[in-house]
Amino acid sequence: MSNLQKRILTSVIVFPLSIFFIIMGGNYTISFLYAVLIIANFEAFSVFKRKLSIIFLDATLVLSLLSIFHLRNDTASSFVLLIWVIILTIASDVGGYIFGKLFKWKKLTKISPKKTISGVLGSFVFSLCSVFLLGFIVELISGLDSEIFQKPRYFILAIIFSLTAQTGDLVISYLKRLEKIKDTGKLLPGHGGIFDRIDGLIFVVIVAYIFYSLKLFP
Repeated sequence: MSNLQKRILTSVIVFPLSIFFIIMGGNYTISFLYAVLIIANFEAFSVFKRKLSIIFLDATLVLSLLSIFHLRNDTASSFVLLIWVIILTIASDVGGYIFGKLFKWKKLTKISPKKTISGVLGSFVFSLCSVFLLGFIVELISGLDSEIFQKPRYFILAIIFSLTAQTGDLVISYLKRLEKIKDTGKLLPGHGGIFDRIDGLIFVVIVAYIFYSLKLFP
């Protein structure tokens, strides 16, 4: 089985399970977040040797999990925002991968050799598309008109969230580069470890919670 096939198979299994535990709420969500915290901490302390890297990763992880918990349980709007940023982060990652493979443009940075300018553009394009998906989901669940989410500010938020996700990816790549490692673990075939999979999301949910607190969503 190729690495791409492993990546797809893992995503098909892990993504629905993650969404299930978040949607169910209550003890399901709490247990899920605790599991992520324990596994990710194990990775951080077993793979990374630099104390500053470990402290940074652990602090970011805890803040992101707390952000997920509050967004999940605060209001219906915060819950919608949480689901959107999860979808958007995945869309950003997929868009970057597809455009990076299709269009062999200039490399973005030495920190992550696989990152290209075309991949960055692909991430933005797919993230913008997630705004329409957000409207569809809200209309399906609540019956509200999907056009309320097609205002300029939601597309601006999509760009900001995508930029945050890509920056988070580069930050984790930089920390791995300092340690001279490719992956943070082997738990997720085709992806690596927990931090390899949630590198963008842990930064996005923190930013999303800040924006929600500032009443920039909905």
